Amino acid sequence: MRETYPFEKKPLSYAYDALEPYVDRQTMEYHHDRHLGTYTDRLNQALEAYPQWQDKTLEELLRNLEELPEELRIPVIHNAGGVYNHRMYFDSLTKDKKQMDDKALEKVRESFGSLEQMKAKMKEEAMGLFGSGYVWLAVKDGRLVLEQTVNQDTPISLGMIPILPLDVWEHAYYLKHQNRRADYLEQYMNAVDWKTVGERILEAMKD
Repeated sequence: MRETYPFEKKPLSYAYDALEPYVDRQTMEYHHDRHLGTYTDRLNQALEAYPQWQDKTLEELLRNLEELPEELRIPVIHNAGGVYNHRMYFDSLTKDKKQMDDKALEKVRESFGSLEQMKAKMKEEAMGLFGSGYVWLAVKDGRLVLEQTVNQDTPISLGMIPILPLDVWEHAYYLKHQNRRADYLEQYMNAVDWKTVGERILEAMKD
């Protein structure tokens, strides 16, 4: 399905408390309903006066930022990015302990040595990220890399293929962990749907 304006407030594919004890219900409700909901509303408001851009998907908007009218560019960066990043974040989590396919694991080993080393490096990057943003597992030039982005920027705008977003905005963890970002990062890794991540890796790196 090719989704374009007006973009919908898509519900979670699981219950708000499905990821406990890793992600608590209150954080999930606040993060999904308020934050993602607000980004969706603001994106639709920004596009309302620009019918020539209303037939574009989130990916097309984010991939062609330089072609947007100057007054539309920043609202799209913030809000199309906010919708895309949050949707992928929520879709990357599961209550089930799903494992990554062996072929995908081999791709991870080629770049990071092992899945555990990749997780450790991702957490290290997240601890070192100042302010609000994300650490992404992404594909760049046919290889898996980690990339920091600020605010709601996305690897799509940098010519990369996003695979897994680690949300390091405080609203992703502050209700439960306060300023203990390291605790959140550990819990996040336990909630990732590694099977889906593996499928994204293979799709992005297929010959």
